[in-house]
Formats: sequence, structure tokens, C-alpha cells
Amino acid sequence: MKPHKPTLLLAEVGDNLSMAMNALATHKLRSALTMLGVLIGVFSIVAMMTAMRVLKNAIETDMSGLGAQTFAIQRWPVYQFGGGVRDWEKYWRRKYVTLAQGRQVQEKATLASSVGIEGDFWIGQVETRYRKTSPTVQVLGETPGSFPARNWDLDDGRAISENDVDNARDVCVLGNALAKTVFPSGAAVGEEIKINGYKYTVVGVLVPQGGSLGDQEQDNFAIIPITTALNRYGRRWNDLTILVQVRDLASYDDCVEQVRGILRAVRRVPPDAEDDFEMFSNDSRIAQFNQVTRAVRIGVTVVSSIALIAAGIGIMNIMLVSVTERTREIGVRRAVGAKKRNIMAQFIMEAVVLCEVGGVFGVVLGIGGGDIVAHFLKAPPLIPFDWAILGLVLCSVVGISFGTYPAWKAANLDPIESLRYE
Repeated sequence: MKPHKPTLLLAEVGDNLSMAMNALATHKLRSALTMLGVLIGVFSIVAMMTAMRVLKNAIETDMSGLGAQTFAIQRWPVYQFGGGVRDWEKYWRRKYVTLAQGRQVQEKATLASSVGIEGDFWIGQVETRYRKTSPTVQVLGETPGSFPARNWDLDDGRAISENDVDNARDVCVLGNALAKTVFPSGAAVGEEIKINGYKYTVVGVLVPQGGSLGDQEQDNFAIIPITTALNRYGRRWNDLTILVQVRDLASYDDCVEQVRGILRAVRRVPPDAEDDFEMFSNDSRIAQFNQVTRAVRIGVTVVSSIALIAAGIGIMNIMLVSVTERTREIGVRRAVGAKKRNIMAQFIMEAVVLCEVGGVFGVVLGIGGGDIVAHFLKAPPLIPFDWAILGLVLCSVVGISFGTYPAWKAANLDPIESLRYE
């Protein structure tokens, strides 16, 4: 009884794989140098893509400062990654977004679950009776609606209240890192803190937020009532941001249009004129960042592909040398009944194995090299399985593409002449 075709095929593949491994073992140095080219190409692709993904995840975490279903309104557009803000003079001439306009949105935006108003007013050193900080602490002016909009949860105490805002009280809520810095004992609520020479009573401490690149700068800030901030810093800076949190995802677009209409009316924008304010969300900022990194990823892929092509040419050269060296072996195989397709399969398998061994080392080293970025950024390491698989697939493509001609040449050698070859 004849064996089934699948069984014969598996046996042939196994034999070809065994011969390919023996050929690599016979010429260790030559095989290693050939694999090095493939290793470098795959390493460069996987390492760069791993590093890019680590950086992308870290920056997206930082950019996700707005809460779920929240969008923001401000005078200036979101920073254009890779290009700065274009037509800056047009934006500079716009009217400020004011507290009164934010109050109008609070009153009239019926589709919003909460509306916050905020401003970034001061950066400097703060002090308590325990210690001083470095001059890098941010002071934010906020309203109660900013807390849900910013995903700020309280670890201790309370948030800024409407009463604090109405009376411009000297109270503050501290970011977790700042609270730990100036109050080593951990008990911050009820203590006094001095910011820019003014005393404030600490009424709350936020849950740790973490930093985008592994540091704690995102928690190094103090929040005071927006009115208190405007009273003390408003002469120099009173351009604010309005944060709007939507009730549910279904009403998101309607709420955006409702707020746009309110602000156009309040800011007296003519019907035929474009908005004189910008609206953005986490998704819009992240999409912009992804657009820039996509171009970088494509560029890295193209450059790395050139390295793989160069490695493929090296493999073709080595395989041609191997065919010449093994001409007599090929003649013997043909003489005992091997067909042309068997010879072609043997040499293509050798080329593929040569590429795949180099590719496996390239993938492993590439993931390790890319995650070095995660170590320095203190971000979670990751394994890009999609790029690892793609790298190995590319190795197979290179092996087949550049091994086909040497395999065809081997298969088409004249058996009689091959047996006579010395």
C-alpha cells in the first residue's frame, strides 16, 4: 500500500529541513556571517517598532488627561506634532476664553453632565513648615466641574467646591506627588501651604495619576479656585479652557454642536465666519499623534526593508557558491532518482532556514533593544507580536525570493556533467 501524499510531503519537508540544518552546521562561519545581514534587518525593524510602540503608549497615557466622553474648548489649537502651531498670528488675535463664557456654557449646555473651567496660572516653588519644593510646581485654577472632566479622584479630603469659587477662598487640592514632597508624614489635609507667597489651606489630595514617561510630573501641581487664581494672576493671564463632559456617548456629537452654538453666540461670531475657538478631545489629539508616528513607522520599515534586501542578495550569493561546491552531490541525487523539484525544494529550504534562524535572533534582540526604551522611560515593557510575526514572515519571503534562482540553477544542472565535476 502506497503512503498517502500528505505523508510523503511531510517526509520530504523533514528530509529537506534536516539537510538544510546539516549544511548550516558544516559551514558555521559562513552561515553566521550570512545570517548576520538578516539579523540586522529584522532587528532594526522590530527594535524600532517596539520602541515606537512603548513611546506611543506612554505619550497616549499622558495625553489622556481628559475624562471619558470629555472635550475641551480653548483659544489656541492643539499643538501640531512635528510642525508647531501654524498661522499663529490668527490665533493670537482671537479673544480670550473667559470665565463668563464658561459660566454661560455651564448654564446652557443641557446635554453636558458637568462643565469645568480651568487655567494654568503659575509655575514655581511652594513651601510648608516641613520643606520646600523645586521651582517646577504648577498652579491650576479650577472649578468643581473640572474634577470629573479631568478624571481626578480624591485620595483624601474634598474637592474645590462652588462655595470656594464664589468666595475666592484660599484653599487648595494637591497632586499626590506634591503632597508627599511637602508633607512627609502623609497628613496634608488641614495643613497650610505657601504658594508664591500666599497661604492656602489644603482641603484635599488627589489619587496618584502617574507620569507619561515614568516620572511624577503629572502629580506635581496644586489646584486653587479659579476665582482666586484670576484675582491674583488674572492681570497677566486670563485665557481659560472650558472642559465639557457629556452624559453619554450617544449624545456626544449633539453636545459638541450645542456647546459650539452657545460659544458662537456668546463670542458674537458672525454666521458665515469660522469658529474663533478650538474644540478637541483625547481622540483627536491621539489621532494627530498617530498620524505623525505612522509616517515614522513607514520610514523605518522602508529603511529596514532595504537592509533585508541587501541581506537577501548576500544569501543568493552564498547559495550560488553552495550550488557550485555541491555540484557532484546534486549529480548523485539526480542519478538515484531525485527530481528537479526535489533539488529546488532542498535549496529553497536551505535559504529559508538561513533567513529564519537569523530572523529569530533578530526578533529576540529587537524586542530586547526596543524595551530598553521602556526601561529608561520607566514605562511597562511590551512584546509587539504582530511585528515579530511580520519579521519572520519577511524572512521567509526573502529566503524564497532570493533562494529560488540558486535552487533553479541547481535543479537544472546536467546530471552527467555534475557527476564528472571535481
